[in-house]
Amino acid sequence: MTSAPPPKQAPAAPGAPDPKIAMGWLHTAKFLTTAPELKHLPRVDVPEIAFVGRSNAGKSTCINTLTQQHRLAFASKTPGRTQSINLFSLGKQGVMDAVLADLPGYGYAAVPKEAKYRWQQVMGNYLQTRDNLKAVVLLCDPRLGLTELDEILLDVIRPRVEEGLKFLVLLTKSDKLNKTEAAKALSIVRLQAGGGDVKLFSSLKRQGVEEVAQHLWDWAHPAENEKPGKPAKGAPDDLPEIND
Repeated sequence: MTSAPPPKQAPAAPGAPDPKIAMGWLHTAKFLTTAPELKHLPRVDVPEIAFVGRSNAGKSTCINTLTQQHRLAFASKTPGRTQSINLFSLGKQGVMDAVLADLPGYGYAAVPKEAKYRWQQVMGNYLQTRDNLKAVVLLCDPRLGLTELDEILLDVIRPRVEEGLKFLVLLTKSDKLNKTEAAKALSIVRLQAGGGDVKLFSSLKRQGVEEVAQHLWDWAHPAENEKPGKPAKGAPDDLPEIND
């Protein structure tokens, strides 16, 4: 007696998320340019998604995991010393349709105060005035939670969030937490984030990878009637001073 063939899976509903599409798209990431100051950044007309976070938050590892490339984003051997914005282009068949921006880590105590202040101004200017900035992904170690520096950064982007800028907090290295610790960290950071989405992420166990990829895809390919966030009013010099 022959066994019945396995039932065919129903096709995904029109418009339903497809992680394979998002992951394939992210795999097209290529180095575009690096810039120590905003004036060196090219003006592009596609959505830009910025990755920010404290030094040692796992930002480079996260970007490499999402793009399935081992050495796309480089982690400095000396945390906090790399102070340039790195851009990576995304798009199939050589047509760029989005950009990932890797911003230097902050909060490393050994960095000279002059360098911290300079980078604080560059980051503030970028987050407040980069007109094609569509979303911000803030990475933090869930064992530390959102620090004072992270909260200052969220305050900087809050006016743009109110005007449509998307933001996501990723609790990296979540494999180091048990279920109870992970649930507690999520609960606390969700309160601190004040409206932003918060997700657990582990490059080692690939937790949250496809879900985050889908977020990035959706942000870079919004509905036609969705308007990108506008630059917030106010001078970047009004940023709170960051003290480590």
